[in-house]
Amino acid sequence: MDKSVLQVDKVTKNFGGLVAVNELSFVLNHGEILALIGPNGAGKTTVFNVITGYYKPDKGRILLDGRPIEGLKPHGICRLGLVRTFQIVQPFLELTVLENVVIGILNKVRRLRKATKGAKEVLERTGLSHLANTKTSAITLADRKRLELARALATGARTLLLDEVMAGLTPKETEQIISMIKDVNNEGITILVIEHVMKAVLALAERVIVIDYGTKIAEGSPNKVLKDKKVIKAYLGKEIDFA
Repeated sequence: MDKSVLQVDKVTKNFGGLVAVNELSFVLNHGEILALIGPNGAGKTTVFNVITGYYKPDKGRILLDGRPIEGLKPHGICRLGLVRTFQIVQPFLELTVLENVVIGILNKVRRLRKATKGAKEVLERTGLSHLANTKTSAITLADRKRLELARALATGARTLLLDEVMAGLTPKETEQIISMIKDVNNEGITILVIEHVMKAVLALAERVIVIDYGTKIAEGSPNKVLKDKKVIKAYLGKEIDFA
């Protein structure tokens, strides 16, 4: 890894008297998969919302490729190559799978024919080609998760923030999404992922950051972090068997 892609420096976000993110700092390095984990309500999605411009931080700095992005709107950050998915998938249900991806590509390509060609290529990469002409309202949750990732890739993202893309999936579906994320990462795309499925965290992440009440309580390799007594007490409840 030659350089950091994303730097979060002492970022704080308050909602009235509630401190949702408390002086959080971390670095996301080029080409890595970094997991952000913690109990429900720990502030993980708020971190994503602050990074991607949905919320403005009350304090701190956020740098993308060395450029400050705090205060930019989500569409502006998207055009810089940083894109997030949502925990609750939000496709256009009355459009086809292909049309949903075309909309993502139109963020950077104005000609419909070219956008459609690019969308078909993204569907091929994400295993959705056979559903191209199917209305999104008719596809499974697992395929909607794939579509959420496809729409993010369609924007030309170089850095992806994935918010619980495996929530609600079967073990087999989870394995398929893990494989797809690895493929995307192998294409050179840097990934920050929020995930509760520890099997996925262990399979994907090179480093793990744990937050609780908006504060970082641990950072390091998955094996080290998931054995940390503070992490077990705040989140896991018991030590994970790595066998």
